[in-house]
Amino acid sequence: MKNLNFIDLFAGASGMSEGFIKAGFNPVSHIEMNPEACLTIKTRAAYHYLKSINNLELYYKYIKGEVPQSELYLQIPEEILNSVINIEINDETISGIFKTIKKSGKEIDLIIGGPPCQAYSLLRRHQEDIEKDPRNKLYIQYGRFLKEFQPKAFIFENVPGLLTAQKGEHFKNLKAYFRRLGYEVHHETLTASDFGVMQARKRIIIVGWKKENDFGFPEFEKIIQDFKVNDAFEDLPKLKPGEGFKSTNYTTSKNEYLQKFELRNGVDFVTQHISRPHNDRDLAIYKTAIEKWNKGKERLRYPDLPEELKTHKNETSFTDRYKVVDGLGVSHTVVAHIAKDGHYYIHPDAKQCRSISVREAARLQSFPDDFFFEGSRSAAFKQIGNAVPPLMANAIAKKMKELLCQKKN
Repeated sequence: MKNLNFIDLFAGASGMSEGFIKAGFNPVSHIEMNPEACLTIKTRAAYHYLKSINNLELYYKYIKGEVPQSELYLQIPEEILNSVINIEINDETISGIFKTIKKSGKEIDLIIGGPPCQAYSLLRRHQEDIEKDPRNKLYIQYGRFLKEFQPKAFIFENVPGLLTAQKGEHFKNLKAYFRRLGYEVHHETLTASDFGVMQARKRIIIVGWKKENDFGFPEFEKIIQDFKVNDAFEDLPKLKPGEGFKSTNYTTSKNEYLQKFELRNGVDFVTQHISRPHNDRDLAIYKTAIEKWNKGKERLRYPDLPEELKTHKNETSFTDRYKVVDGLGVSHTVVAHIAKDGHYYIHPDAKQCRSISVREAARLQSFPDDFFFEGSRSAAFKQIGNAVPPLMANAIAKKMKELLCQKKN
């Protein structure tokens, strides 16, 4: 049976795509407007290609900083690198994107991805023809890919707020729109920790099927496990604020969590274990926050800080702006704001007294250790915070593959 081909729209760092590739799907194209995220996707595509020809040593040299990016990319077929399209999806660019994808000559079985959630705040109520509303471009463009390529199914991922935005009108319009395009639409709210991700991340997953082959929403078995964040961090070197390693050795052998979920997947070194620096005031606040949390699971509230540690007079908004990651449970949701500061993601180890590193954030999102994020530290944090956890994506992909193959047979 031929490969199941997919397109990833608004691909980000390709966290969702990673889960589908691992399940055996073939990426035909990734479309993403952020240039650093596109380089991350290309570098990951290089990994998958080199793995397929048993030449990962070159990739490992690159992520260790031993060879330049140009040398890595030189060994990758142009069609693979060119399948990553760095462009904003809009009325002016979409026909060109279609043409580029069609050059592959491949049938598209599945479309995955989800427009940035901000797009839904622009949808208006009772809109008869939403295709004519310029404020809904991202929403409409997704549908245009469905109309153009007629995939057998699609996966649309977004934040839970989509269900309640404008009293549910957004979601009502979305379902009606996709049904007009010939798809039956089903949705569920999934929690990442049910799939082995060390994070209580909730996401709306919308599954669309061509009406003649409607399998409903896939059924998933929740993973019952007792692992915790400290298991995900256990083998990483301890860091001081502002300290870090582009590449370093592990400090312990592989534990059960890292082995079971394949985060530490074959390499004997780890990259991008880099923390951001903090000023003395923040470190004093972090110390207080960690002590409160580790002693009695109590969150630090901004109004409770000593006056000398306060930086502003607003004591009613965002009072929980300093938050410790729960080392003895699963983390709260990692979001893109981690690129701006680390206050909401304080490491639970009082001796380290810092916010989490790039690699720690990646592990909370279930990215394997050989996944390399291009760009600055802040760019890497942003890509990680915006991503779909690969472990959750892989569970979805496995079930979708099973159902799509059932259709083909």
